[in-house]
Amino acid sequence: TVAAARPLADAVLVAPRGRSQQLNAGAARARGDWLLFLHADSRVPAPALAVIAALGATARPWGFFRVRLEGASPLLGVVGRCMWWRSRLGGIATGDQGLFVRRALFDAVGGYPAQPLMEDIEICSRLRRHARPQVLALAIGSSGRRWDRDGALRTIGLMWWLRLRYFLGAAPEALHEAYYGRR
Repeated sequence: TVAAARPLADAVLVAPRGRSQQLNAGAARARGDWLLFLHADSRVPAPALAVIAALGATARPWGFFRVRLEGASPLLGVVGRCMWWRSRLGGIATGDQGLFVRRALFDAVGGYPAQPLMEDIEICSRLRRHARPQVLALAIGSSGRRWDRDGALRTIGLMWWLRLRYFLGAAPEALHEAYYGRR
């Protein structure tokens, strides 16, 4: 991955395994007032980047986008719309939706928590204690390969089951194992 990324990036960082550690390493290296966090399989269209660049001091200090899941399943459009409404109503986004946050607020909440899964849910919960998110209607594309591979309905069930278990206090390590299997 590092060799493939080097010719395409200004800088390639190496950090310990785990999404939260890697996201925090990127934030530590970034220099801007706004940080944008994306899953590796997400794509941000140019208009969305322009919106982030135009966020000023009066903007809410964090937010996220609508997601457009890309894949073969005809249910992906419905899943994306449901994610959008769930996130708008609850103020909690997933990494597929791209999270943007002012550096000062990111630092104030301690960055991403050092946990192997649900780090996006946890940071949104922490950010929400400071301010409601700015929810942008512009869509970013995100891979639907898991939905295609495992089936949309089965994946929906798994996602909701994991979130429920998390909200009921299950350890992120146990949820990681349930989601990815033993590594």
